[in-house]
Amino acid sequence: MADFRRLKIWADAQDLTEAIYRSTATFPGDERYGLTSQMRRAANSIAANIAEGCGRLGSAAEVESHIVQSRRLNFLKPDDAERLLKGTVSLRRRLHRLHNYLVGMRSTR
Repeated sequence: MADFRRLKIWADAQDLTEAIYRSTATFPGDERYGLTSQMRRAANSIAANIAEGCGRLGSAAEVESHIVQSRRLNFLKPDDAERLLKGTVSLRRRLHRLHNYLVGMRSTR
């Protein structure tokens, strides 16, 4: 299970997402569901897709990436982010073991 958080490209994607959030905060209110939302979702997807590609268990890795970004944007308190990250990492490890077990079961048939 690769640790995507060690990848420079993932860190750069997080930086871009943070910059997009800060820049779009000044967009007109009537763009909240237009360009603001589209740009933020697209930027978030870059880092999330990198995480998904590394993690093979996409949704859990994607959630982990979003937690990190939410903390960077001060949407989550440090303690809450750490608690959520620990839980997500633990779940990813368990999912990884389950995946390996199931692959092993399938290959012995």
